[in-house]
Amino acid sequence: MISPLFQGGLFGISFQGLDLADGGRLLFRTDFESEYALFLTRLSDMSMRQITAFPEKLEVVEDGNTVLVSSRFGLVRIPAMGGLPTPLPGFPSFTTGDIPVKGRLPEFSASADGRWLLYVEPTGPAYGNLVLIEIASGAKRVISEKVELPAEDFPALWNPNSRFFVYAKAGRLYYFPILNDSAAVGDERYRLIGEGRITSGLWGQDGDFFYFRGNTLYRVVNLNLFTRTIYGDFLSIGSVAGTLPFEFNPGFDRFWVAPDGRSVLINKNGKSLFYFPLGENKADGSVLPHITLPNGAGGLKVLWPSSGQAVVISSLPKSAMVWRFEIDGSTVKTSIPQEIPASSNAALSPDGKRVLFWGEKGLELWDFTAWRLTLVLSREQVFSCAWLNNQEIAVGNSRFIERYNVLSRSSSRRILCLSGADEFGFEEGSAPLQILVRTGTEWFVNDGNNPWTPVTNPRRRNASLSSENYRVYLETQPSGPFKNYPMVRNYLTAGTVSVVSNHSVNEVFVPGRHIVELPIALCFDLYDDDAGLSQVMDSLRRFNIKATFFMNGDFIRRNPVSVAAIIEAGHEAASLFYAPIDLSDSRYRVNSEYITQGLARNEDEFFRVTGKELGLLWHPPFFRTSGAVNAAAAAAGYITVTRDVDPGDWMAGDEAVRLGIRQSSASDMIERIMAGKKHGAVIPIRLGLVHGGRDDYLFQRIDVLLDALVRSGCEIVPVSAVFSK
Repeated sequence: MISPLFQGGLFGISFQGLDLADGGRLLFRTDFESEYALFLTRLSDMSMRQITAFPEKLEVVEDGNTVLVSSRFGLVRIPAMGGLPTPLPGFPSFTTGDIPVKGRLPEFSASADGRWLLYVEPTGPAYGNLVLIEIASGAKRVISEKVELPAEDFPALWNPNSRFFVYAKAGRLYYFPILNDSAAVGDERYRLIGEGRITSGLWGQDGDFFYFRGNTLYRVVNLNLFTRTIYGDFLSIGSVAGTLPFEFNPGFDRFWVAPDGRSVLINKNGKSLFYFPLGENKADGSVLPHITLPNGAGGLKVLWPSSGQAVVISSLPKSAMVWRFEIDGSTVKTSIPQEIPASSNAALSPDGKRVLFWGEKGLELWDFTAWRLTLVLSREQVFSCAWLNNQEIAVGNSRFIERYNVLSRSSSRRILCLSGADEFGFEEGSAPLQILVRTGTEWFVNDGNNPWTPVTNPRRRNASLSSENYRVYLETQPSGPFKNYPMVRNYLTAGTVSVVSNHSVNEVFVPGRHIVELPIALCFDLYDDDAGLSQVMDSLRRFNIKATFFMNGDFIRRNPVSVAAIIEAGHEAASLFYAPIDLSDSRYRVNSEYITQGLARNEDEFFRVTGKELGLLWHPPFFRTSGAVNAAAAAAGYITVTRDVDPGDWMAGDEAVRLGIRQSSASDMIERIMAGKKHGAVIPIRLGLVHGGRDDYLFQRIDVLLDALVRSGCEIVPVSAVFSK
């Protein structure tokens, strides 16, 4: 049942266009978060059918025979030859009673054969159960409990032949085999691969598993993975594929394996790309072929076909960047192509000969080998795209999910499903009445079961709100997850009920208590380096959030480009004094003049870099202060900011040992923040690396934190906005 405790406006789900047809069929549109879909409900049993699908994300499975479509209303599958959306059993869906909530789409990972789906079912703000769903039946099995909710990377990797997957939990990697007899799968402790995160491992195209530990890359033949691990340590069954001259850090580094398994590309700390040939090599201190990434580069995508050429694409704040690695034996040449695609969203064809680029500016087809644009398929925004085979693609835009033959001179097109509906209703004169939809200038008809069919002479019947047995209407709601309800008056039973009366919200996403719009401020502290800054700014941009960045003079001097990027993105800048010192330390003679000069010097350094004035908000380094320090800052015109929740992300490993306490993981910090947040709370997050080291950092899980805050009703604002409220 819908809880009456939710406050209106937090969700913003609304309904429109009610149209009642013969047989008690109700057609309507549901809107949420700038997306919408058409639904058909049979009023006799209140069963609901989705008939359009917004293509926020497309994925192709079953050798190109099925397209998975993810949107705010759930995950559906559509036949690659066309048809209506069918929800995947076991996965949250509006048609089966789940109310969509704000935030990111639920992440999933489908096996290539289309039989299985992995999903982390939330049990809290930062954790969930890793669930394996059989797509055909909807049967669910909990593989592991208390797995971290996905941030940048889904915490599991499918083997290319769909026989195994590897998953990460609590800093360790495990494997799971797909067997006919699930009881034969051993206990989790006997399926341990070793220490690491999901970024520590990777499946090669031939099914071998590559695993980084320290500076060593291991290779395990997939057939040995299950049969031999239970008899001994995982590393004893693998072979050393290569030894690097530096340690691989799974928290900050990423790697990609060549199709032939003979070389790797490594993104080190998000700042450099190294090429490393595998085989008989040792860490000899030699300089590896590499390129330095520009400041702000993120979202790296590597296209590496069997031809051996590798292309790396990076998203920049206002453009894309491309590098090509020309590999000839042990010789590597890197180049930056003059031609740059319109977007960093890319997909390589299965044969590696062509690449698609899509985004706000449309859809482009490029020749991979010659690296040139060969065809502009669309000038309108494309939300998602995937290869069905070497010559056909599935494309999702605001009107259609389509199938294109990119090698045909006419780029032959087939409508798989509608994603938009500018006008809809029932067709006049058909028996039974068929659904009629206009999207753009084209009209389509559907019987509620088969694929959409184009129609040239549409005759739409006037909308009806009553029939012999029913009357329908919209009822505005002052509270609840819906702005209005589609209501049904049943003449036969003399009852009135909402079409969505049995829909409910996952209580993990939105706790069942009184929720109001809760303003809180996230602030990010920059003491030394800018590690994590680009990741945080990218997340804030995607969530459309403005935050406050506190920075000191040392950071401003050493990172002027990063400071300028913060201001250009429209975030608020505040002072963290000039130097990162503990102002409560008795070794320092901290008087009013010292505070005033330190704040003023920081202002001057900020103005020198940005040409703008620094805001008059500050907090002392490490939040260590005194009444005298605060009074001196106030005399200089500053407002001293205090923290309401201490995540504990400042604590290094060696300090935790010295104090005899456990260092909190990033996910535990998120749980602490969610438990301690309150109206007007200021929550600091430290950026940069902590001297003494940490196993993980809160900024590495920023997507999960923002998601949890937004879903719980928080309005994330700059610190100055909290003070003004």
